[in-house]
Amino acid sequence: MSLVETMIALGLLLVVAAGVLSLGGIALATTENQGHLAARTAEYAQDKMEQLLVLRYLDIQTDTTVFPSVITGAGTGLTPGGSLNPNAPVAGYSDYLDTFGNVVGAGANWEYIRVWQITQAAPNLKNVSVLSRCAPELGSPNCCRNPRW
Repeated sequence: MSLVETMIALGLLLVVAAGVLSLGGIALATTENQGHLAARTAEYAQDKMEQLLVLRYLDIQTDTTVFPSVITGAGTGLTPGGSLNPNAPVAGYSDYLDTFGNVVGAGANWEYIRVWQITQAAPNLKNVSVLSRCAPELGSPNCCRNPRW
């Protein structure tokens, strides 16, 4: 009789263990979305902010959509403009990155988008804001919380 009781107890333990193991899959997905993707998104926003802060205050010619920035005469530099809406990026104030953080074109296979906005806050003061977001297909809709610097 004790052998039958032991087998029933092991069966119940197996059912409970299978239920707990499914939480492991959820934990892995959450770690990928909230940890890896969000950390990269924040890192890429910070990289763009550092690239913009290196420019001279009156720079209006540097192309900041490439890395490293190049003075082309056709770039926006620190000219006030842009938008923090990644769904409607403004030309000259947005760029796209691949899996490894390399700048790619808008039509290419991109995984991260960065948009920035420059506003004239006072006669001698400019505000620079950068927003970075991962492509929606990389994770759940809440995977990237739009890190902003």
